[in-house]
Amino acid sequence: MSRFLCLCLAGLIFTAVGVATAQAQATQEKKFVWSSVDVQLYGYFKLDAAYDTGRTNTGNFARWVESDVKAQNDDQFNMTANQTRFGLRLNGPTEGDIQTSGRIEIDFYGDAPAENKPALLLRHAYLQFYSVEYDLTVLAGQTSDVISPLFPSTVNYIVAWWGGNIGYRRPQIRLTKGFELSEDTSMEVAGAITRSIGDTTSNFDPGDSGEDSGLGAFQTRISLSFPLLGERKTALGVSGHWGQEEYDIDAFDHYQKYDSWSINFDLVQPINDWLTLKGEVFTGENLQSYNGGIAQGINVPLDDEIGSTGGWIAATLTPINDWSFNIGATMEDVRANDVEIGARTLNNSIFANAAYNLSANTQVALELSKWHTERKQQGGADSIRTQLAFIFKF
Repeated sequence: MSRFLCLCLAGLIFTAVGVATAQAQATQEKKFVWSSVDVQLYGYFKLDAAYDTGRTNTGNFARWVESDVKAQNDDQFNMTANQTRFGLRLNGPTEGDIQTSGRIEIDFYGDAPAENKPALLLRHAYLQFYSVEYDLTVLAGQTSDVISPLFPSTVNYIVAWWGGNIGYRRPQIRLTKGFELSEDTSMEVAGAITRSIGDTTSNFDPGDSGEDSGLGAFQTRISLSFPLLGERKTALGVSGHWGQEEYDIDAFDHYQKYDSWSINFDLVQPINDWLTLKGEVFTGENLQSYNGGIAQGINVPLDDEIGSTGGWIAATLTPINDWSFNIGATMEDVRANDVEIGARTLNNSIFANAAYNLSANTQVALELSKWHTERKQQGGADSIRTQLAFIFKF
């Protein structure tokens, strides 16, 4: 009997050892990670509180000042956490010479039914292939435009869109090629076909006028990086785009096509270790979907594209540890002959902000800005905006 018990015990031991070994092997084969590629979470929580001496559009952020005819000396106070942002950067394995990566990013400035019920807004969602040997990048997905790639560092969410800074985000297929011209000078050439976006055409066609044109828009940019002042390099770029929109006139297949185009120049000029100047200028027509034209693109009654010219300049200063400062001015001028009475013809602002790092992840920022918006044959309206922000980065 004892021999039988010993044999049974030995069998149980061998079985347990076998099960444990199998589980260990399975554990080694199956990696307990939440993705098969390297994933990095990033973003920030942000609360904005702003007071305006005049009514601005939209309030949570300032695009322009509303007409004094509608809202004279109408101050307002806004508070929102909608700029809170989440993103994932994904770095895939390198296969031979090709490095793969991707990115997805959202905030909460989508269309929402109420202020305290924000909706998601897709900012970036793309995949990317990079060849080290050829310094060539292929990007497919939604991300920022090729044209006019810079933006002023403002606490205000819209970074001078509709007031001197054009360019937005849209679906695209992009190629970018780098060239080493000399030991310290490089050039980059980028081109993309993008999704044309436009207003709803009419009751005859519920689609948008960009889609209705039957082709995408095209963007390109050439940039140079070279030493000019100090150790940090100067970056100079020229870019442009062309696309079309189609507006249906009636139910009998009568339509009108309108061009959208721009020419843009951008510059980043480091002065020393703690001071950098940057800015952009542009001119073009039908720039509404590129956040230009002060949100005006086509005047259908006049059968004309709305032309506009603008730009911005800003300085970033970091002379003291844990502090950063930005000052700048923005301006967009719409061609008055292209718009009707009461339409926006000029929008400009000046701003100054300061940010202090309370810790490695926590920041408080304060911005003061003055806004001025003019309308055709209706004069101008002004607002002074004070905006306080609390930011936790991760």
